[in-house]
This record gives sequence, structure tokens and C-alpha cells, in this order.
Amino acid sequence: MDVRRRPTATPNASAGEPFKPHQPHKSPISPLKASDALRLPLPLYVTNRIVFALFFSVAYFLLHRWREKIRNSIPLHVVTLSEIAAVVSLVASVIYLFGFFGIDLAQSFINIRFSPDAWDVDDQTTAATTSPPKFIIEDESCGGATIDCSLSPKFVAPIMTSFLPEGNEKIIESVVSGSVPSYTLESKLGDCKRAAMIRREALQRITGQSLEGLPLDGFDYDSILGQCCEMAIGYVQMPVGIAGPLLLDGKEYMVPMATTEGCLVASTNRGCKAIYSSGGATSVLLKDGMTRAPVVRFATAKRAAELKFFLEDPANFCTLAVAFNRSSRFGRLQGVKCVIAGKNLYMRFTCSTGDAMGMNMVSKGVQNVLDFLQEHFPDMDVIGLSSNFCSDKKPAAVNWIEGRGKSVVCEAVIKEDVVKKVLKTTVSALLELNVLKNLTGSAVAGALGGFNAHAGNIVSAIYIATGQDPAQNVESSHCITMMEASNDGKDLHISVTMPSIEVGTVGGGTQLASQSACLNLLGVKGASRDNPGSNSRLLASIVAGSVLAGELSLMSAIAAGQLVKSHMKYNRSSKEVSKIASKT
Repeated sequence: MDVRRRPTATPNASAGEPFKPHQPHKSPISPLKASDALRLPLPLYVTNRIVFALFFSVAYFLLHRWREKIRNSIPLHVVTLSEIAAVVSLVASVIYLFGFFGIDLAQSFINIRFSPDAWDVDDQTTAATTSPPKFIIEDESCGGATIDCSLSPKFVAPIMTSFLPEGNEKIIESVVSGSVPSYTLESKLGDCKRAAMIRREALQRITGQSLEGLPLDGFDYDSILGQCCEMAIGYVQMPVGIAGPLLLDGKEYMVPMATTEGCLVASTNRGCKAIYSSGGATSVLLKDGMTRAPVVRFATAKRAAELKFFLEDPANFCTLAVAFNRSSRFGRLQGVKCVIAGKNLYMRFTCSTGDAMGMNMVSKGVQNVLDFLQEHFPDMDVIGLSSNFCSDKKPAAVNWIEGRGKSVVCEAVIKEDVVKKVLKTTVSALLELNVLKNLTGSAVAGALGGFNAHAGNIVSAIYIATGQDPAQNVESSHCITMMEASNDGKDLHISVTMPSIEVGTVGGGTQLASQSACLNLLGVKGASRDNPGSNSRLLASIVAGSVLAGELSLMSAIAAGQLVKSHMKYNRSSKEVSKIASKT
């Protein structure tokens, strides 16, 4: 069956005059709707009233019952016969309401969404004075018979003519003029790549700047819709290098690092070699808990203190945990730390989050607790779900002291001959440099969690490669590097302590193809079914082990006076500027 828009010429049309749409005949019969298929034993208005009353009454009954269970610490899955009947009635009423109202709404949304006329701004402004076009359906199976499919002005046919080049051009012009918001392209077109292409071309016309060199093809834009990036116009190419093998806790790992800084991967690789040659490194997970800290306000400081005492009372922890834990099967409340500032109370909730990094999970749990507290403290004014006492994406002493995410310490003993042959320096030189640079130098600078050489370099490279949140490099790079003499001063004991490594192996950018492949290389892709949370904890240990390797190598390069030489060799372009200029 061939469906298309067929213009019909009028008898007075000249040869050079464009065809005009055929004017449909008015029909006294109204078009059928999907809801017309319902056949009810009672009048329609009576049935609707009954169903609405049933829906709201059983919903109120269930909410009232569940609230009582939460207060009395009764499991929600323990239900009575009346509750079962209420659930069945609720489901039945929802099915009826969706069948009556939802089908028409879905059909109208689909028709409008995929209509090329939705982009025609000029047609929209003149719709009141022009008649709708006529659509002809030619059915080859019926001997070429034509069927009149004239449309009412409120209905737009789902004819995908906008797939044609001129359709794209029309949309681009609408975006450039501002009549079509760029952020609506994905929802209106239903094609994420096409939306990115149109937005990209419109941007070039608006700015007058070329985006040549920014690739468009070869990326799954559907995978980022609604979770990773908005207003996409392409993707940035980032080289990924491999450092390793990193021998950590008796296992070898090839560490992917996405970076544009020359010498970084090579230096980390050298540190891995030194650790491997000395028998490997050992890591210990100290803590595992994501935090979120809302702020609330009362009329008096005394009232704020009462809530503080209530939250910190061990007798109330189970009640708070029931409210918090119902948001997720992995999120489990671990504790609450409160701080008062005048009439304001800051509550720092800590919870386990499985293999997810867990910001959304802990936020939902905290919201549940706030709703619960509002019933017992009605005068509590919730100012914000996040108060910076968390603290996320900012250097903060609370993360440095209390930890956030995964707290890991990693250590290794590097043999004297490895220090000399692989690292090209001596143990005594490394010890002196570590004190004067990482400890004293950082103290002079007033550093907060920055008692290291370049932990942020390694953390950022691994985060980008494995789909973590790059902005959380701020607190995840908190690290203190310690070096001491071992075995009567012959060998070097080195350790890194990192109290706030924030990583996950599910959610966010971890599900993208490239980042998922890097996680798979490390053996931590996705969620662990046998031991929830073990994959993200292992990833945190690998990050700490890689930082240990990077610290060892860079400190050795500085102690040996090789820093400038190595960067001139690996961090400088070999292309001649004159040749590049002659080509442009």
C-alpha cells in the first residue's frame, strides 16, 4: 500500500502555477476514536464516576495502611485480604481509565510527534484560514482503487516526508529562527542521531563557525538520551592507553587510561613495572558509603537541637532505616551525622549503594526520611536536599576526614635494585623529596587533601575511560603519599591513602559502549550478582593501585632530574608547525 500526499490541480491552474492541496468534502460522520470501542452496561457518565470514586478511595486506603505499617515497623509485603482486594481494585480502575483516556492521548501524541507539518511554522500561523490537505491512499491489492482520507484540522497525518533532505532543511531553518527549540528535536523526531545532525548544522549557521573535525557518525546517540548528555552535536575523540600489568592483591590488571597528556600513561606503566618486579601491591578497603546532607531550619536553635538528638539517638536508627531503605534494595542506611549552625541543622546521611556510585540512590532515601520527619516535626522547614555538607565535587575537610564513597589504602615495598634499575634513582632521594614536596610543600601551600604528586592525573584518566563522573575527581583525588625506608634502609615502603574514591560500575556513563569495554577489561563490568558492591569496591582498589604506580614513577623522575627531559620527549608534538600552517 502506497501512502503519500497527492496535490490536485484546479481547472483554472496554469502550467507554471504550483499545485494546491485538494479540498476535502465535509462529512457529517465524526471520526471514530479508540475509546468508542468500549461497550458499558451503565451510562458512560455513571461508569466514570464509579471508577473515579473507586480509584481514589482504594488509593487513600492503601496509602493510609502503608503509612501505619511504616510507623509500626511492619513489613510492607505482609498484606491482609482487604489490602489484596484494594490492590486488585486499584489495578482494575487504572486499566479502565487508561483504556478510556490513554489510547486517544497516545494516538494524538504519536500523530503530532511524527508529522512533518509540526515543523511548518508558516502553516501553523495560517491554519485558521487554509483548509487541510487531502491524502490519497492507493491500494495496489484493490486494483489501484483510491480511498479518501481527508483529515480534520485537528488531526495531522503521520507521513514521514521529513526524512527527505528538504525536510531536514526545513527543520534546520526553524531551529535557526528560534521557532523550534533545539532541545525538543529528539522528542519530536524520534531519531537521536538525526536530531544531533540537525542541531549541529543549525549551530554552524548561527555561530558562523565550522565544526569540521568533531565527528558525528559512529556513535550510538540513543544510549545517551535522558541519562548522559543533552543537546548532542557529536562526540569528542579521546585516546585510551594501557598501563600494566598492575599486580594488585595477587591479581594482574591492565589499566585503561583516557588522556591527552603525553608521558602520563608511560610514567604510570613504569610504576606498574616497578611494583610488579617487587612482588606487587596490597590494598585494603576501609569504608564504603555515599553521603547526602540536607539542611533544615526551625524557628529556634533549641528546636533544631531536639531533631539533632532524635537523629543521633541509637534507639531511633531502625525507624530511620526503614524509611530510608524502602527506596532501593541496595541502598542501606549506615549512619547520620548532624551539625548545627544557629537555627539550621545539617544532616549528613551515609549509606551503602551496591555497585552504583549512588548519588541518586542516597538522595531518594534522604527524601523518604525527610518526609517521615516532617510528620513528627511539622515546624521543620526543608531548605534544600543538598547543603554542601555532603560534600560533592568540591574540596572539603569533611570528605578528607570522614571519607565519602570508598576509602582505600594501598601499599608496596619496592626493592633497592628496582629503584635503581627501573626508577633510575635512590631510596634516600625519594624519601627526602617526599617530605619536602608532598608533605611540607603541600602544607606551605595550604593544601586540602593534596599531599601527593599527581593523584588527580591518574584518577581523571581512569574515570574518563570507565565512565565515571569526571567532576568527582575533585574529592576522589584526595590522597596522602607516604614513603619510608624498609629492610634496614635498603628498600622503599610507599603507600597512598585515599579516603573518598567515588566510583560505580552501573549507571551513568558506565553503560556506554567504550566505557563498558574498559570496565570489562578490568573485570568489573556491571553489577555483581553474587556479592553486590564487590565490582565497585574492586574498581576503587584498582584506582588506588594505579595512583600508587603513578606517584612512584613521577617522584622518581623528579628525584632523578628527568621530569623536563621526559616531557620534552613524550609530551611534545613531532609535527612541524610550518608544515601544518602550509596545509591550512
